[in-house]
Amino acid sequence: MNKFMDWLTDTLAPATKKFFSRPYINAVASAMQKILPFILAASVIYVYNVFRAYLPALPDLSKLIDYTYRFLGIIVAFTVASQIMDKLDLQRYTINAGLTAVLVFIVFLCPSYSEDGATILFTFARFGPTGMFVSLAAGIVTGILYHLFSKLHLLESNDTLPDFISEWINNIIPILLSVGLAIVLVFSLKLDIFNIVQAAFMPLQNFMQSLPGMVTLSLVQTFFFTMGISPWVWGAIRNPVFAVALAANIAAAEAGQAPVHIVTYETMFAIALITMGGQGSPLPLNVLMLKSKSKRVRTLGKVCIGPTLFNISEPIMYGAPIVFNPLLMIPAWAAAVIGPVIVWCAMKFGLLAIPAMSMNVGQIPAPISTVMVCQDWRGLIWYVILFIVYLAIWYPFFKVWDAQEAAKELS
Repeated sequence: MNKFMDWLTDTLAPATKKFFSRPYINAVASAMQKILPFILAASVIYVYNVFRAYLPALPDLSKLIDYTYRFLGIIVAFTVASQIMDKLDLQRYTINAGLTAVLVFIVFLCPSYSEDGATILFTFARFGPTGMFVSLAAGIVTGILYHLFSKLHLLESNDTLPDFISEWINNIIPILLSVGLAIVLVFSLKLDIFNIVQAAFMPLQNFMQSLPGMVTLSLVQTFFFTMGISPWVWGAIRNPVFAVALAANIAAAEAGQAPVHIVTYETMFAIALITMGGQGSPLPLNVLMLKSKSKRVRTLGKVCIGPTLFNISEPIMYGAPIVFNPLLMIPAWAAAVIGPVIVWCAMKFGLLAIPAMSMNVGQIPAPISTVMVCQDWRGLIWYVILFIVYLAIWYPFFKVWDAQEAAKELS
């Protein structure tokens, strides 16, 4: 065990942190966090619509969803390209690269024209979360072209031209390269970039929507969190998959059909069944700590219980600590596997409704969030079942850890 912990501490954790600090990876992860307010804005309306279903006299605010959540692709394209420039320390290109990425994204949507050319036609659904992978591609391609062009250092040392003229030229060229490349691919080569990109990401989408994919995602996030690496860093991989899946669920629900995509942000986080108390489901552990024989553990339990009830696990993860503590890392990993299996089976076999509303907030206490997001009262039952399961996982490890901490205080 000591050799394994040394390997985690000295080799795997530093290597993982180095990987996620790479500019392009870091930029996409940062972009996924920066678009969160737009998703949350739509989430507010989705929650409002739950109340409106019982109070139809309330005004219809659904257009706010249309012009926030369902235009997410444009926001993502801009943010990804601008974040790439920021992480590469190319701040002079930040805004223009973002705007160029929006233009590239629009071309990638493969619009059509009326016969007289006066009207351009788009498929509205492609602008939203459905086009998330395409908007990521537009942002990354634009970022790469701007990055490559910046290495040429054109006109940077030219004293014969005013600075603003040099700046114009240094932006005009990558704009023309980026948009020109998109136009050639779509209109000259007749490539449906939207469908090509969607097909390229389909294996990832299909895997993450499977039970093994759901378990892998949950375990990987918890495993690295117990090494001090925040689950937020995985946003670059998981959030586009979540967004596409939720968009399909919402569309199905609006068409009167049953949602089928289980693995969304709402299932993994918002309903707080897989993350009961936060990543690794530490709420039962926190409850056990309140009756600890160790004064330190008991006091820590009282301090952490507030945040943990709101699914904020950082205080207990770093305070207990669970991070790099073999006795507490193991049950956190076990909970991260068993929880998703139970939730998957419950939803797959119709024992709990699959979420079909946007709720990108994981800090609403369960089972309130469970019932609200699933719109299914059976969420109460599954909350109790999972709490008991997690309690059984944590209990034997807690007893050993508590005895050790109590012994330290007596020595």
